[in-house]
Amino acid sequence: MNARGRNIQKVSEYLMTQFEIPPEMISPGAHLFKDLGMDSIDALDWFAAMHSEIGLPIVEKELKMIRTVQDVVNYLVRNLR
Repeated sequence: MNARGRNIQKVSEYLMTQFEIPPEMISPGAHLFKDLGMDSIDALDWFAAMHSEIGLPIVEKELKMIRTVQDVVNYLVRNLR
């Protein structure tokens, strides 16, 4: 599995465990707010946790553009180099 595939898997696992989202609802194109029922506070808490746990930088300008599971994966790939 390539890095992008591993990141999708990690993001999916986090959504299932921390937000109790059923796996069948999670896909790269799933909208975090409309499809998965998250709100902006959930998203900010999630990114703060990733910052603490794995050192993911917080880039506010980019965070405002994140809407889908794939956007989260892309953000991880860009910012965890």
